Amino acid sequence: MATPIITVEGISKQYHIGSRRGYTTFRDAIANAFSEPLRRLRNFGRSSSREADTFWALKDVSFDVAEGEVIGLIGRNGAGKSTLLKILSRVTDPTAGSAVLDGRIGSLLEVGTGFHPELTGRENVYLSGAILGMHRSEIRSKFDQIVEFSGVGKFVDTPVKRYSSGMLVRLGFAVAAHLEPEILLIDEVLAVGDSEFQRKCLGKMSEVAHGHRTVVFVSHNMSAIMNLCHSAVLLDEGRVVYHGTPQGAVEQYLGMIAESRTGFVDLTEHRGRPPAMKPVITSIAMRGNGNDSEYGSVIHTGDDMVLELTYDTGGETLNHAFVGIHTSLGERICSVGTHLDPEFHETLCGKGTLQCRLPEICLTAGDYSLTVCLGNKPGTNVDMVQDAMRFRVELADYFGTGERLLHGQGHIAQRCRFHPLATEEIAPCGARHRVSSAR
Repeated sequence: MATPIITVEGISKQYHIGSRRGYTTFRDAIANAFSEPLRRLRNFGRSSSREADTFWALKDVSFDVAEGEVIGLIGRNGAGKSTLLKILSRVTDPTAGSAVLDGRIGSLLEVGTGFHPELTGRENVYLSGAILGMHRSEIRSKFDQIVEFSGVGKFVDTPVKRYSSGMLVRLGFAVAAHLEPEILLIDEVLAVGDSEFQRKCLGKMSEVAHGHRTVVFVSHNMSAIMNLCHSAVLLDEGRVVYHGTPQGAVEQYLGMIAESRTGFVDLTEHRGRPPAMKPVITSIAMRGNGNDSEYGSVIHTGDDMVLELTYDTGGETLNHAFVGIHTSLGERICSVGTHLDPEFHETLCGKGTLQCRLPEICLTAGDYSLTVCLGNKPGTNVDMVQDAMRFRVELADYFGTGERLLHGQGHIAQRCRFHPLATEEIAPCGARHRVSSAR
């Protein structure tokens, strides 16, 4: 068997909660020397305070990646996926274990890394490319392709501080997408931008995956994992719980998240919130069919789905809310927002609750997830939480026929009426006779 291009052996990473490492004065050192014996005596028989103030983001993670293999890393928020990528890209060191990567490494851990607001798009392409490991000649040769892919051609000589968030995302991904390393580490790039740009990103990722480059790919888009990856690793609470086929990893992952469905989720420290977002949305709750119903994460096709978003703007005034519904594989089904409600003319300021009602939800049976956003207008989010809540739809006799849609026949349960307008009969002699239906 060929030598792996990536070898991860016994990687563990421990973090200290709330600790700050600073300078210690001589006086502090003397005081600590006298107080430490008393502290140990007081804590005798208890768990160590040092242990209580730490947690393991990763614990004894091991796997190999062959040259040219595309491997997916999946798991719930906080499972340790991004921490592992940071260790592989040498952003942070492991507490224990080792990782050997044999080749030139390119990392896309955060779209827009290295952008300076005062510099133009052109200047930031060179700056970000250099930070990501590209030589100037390499950037120059690919500059036109990068600009064309990003779609910011008319504004390439404008300072990026005047770019919208969508333009920044497109330009940041365009730079990183044109890296040509032997090993590419990618963290959740398909979660950014609008749906059209996500399809463009997916196409580029498919090109990379079929270009015989070794890729470690973190994503919540299970469809992308199954379509792009040769194998997958499922992490849970920092440990590897499955390493095998993408299909097997996704099935086990979906089983895990189905067990954690709930009708109320605290979002104050939710790991589905991107680092740049301000924590404005504090919780999300779902009611099955009406304001007086209890919180629950299971509804029936045809029910009204009622969502309640609590928020704390901290004095800022916001006027736009957005909810996206995704399949269990991470594919967007539909989006709703206050800009699509002709009767919504409110502003959100301070603390409050915003209710969103989706009448007669027409989703077929299955598991789904919600992404929620608050901002000032479509596309400019102050806060966004991906995979904020999981819920399940069960199909009752929605059509009034006792029949149900079969698995694989779509995600929308659309009522229908069929009525023949005309039929054709073939006479014994072979001549055609048109017979109009009675109306």
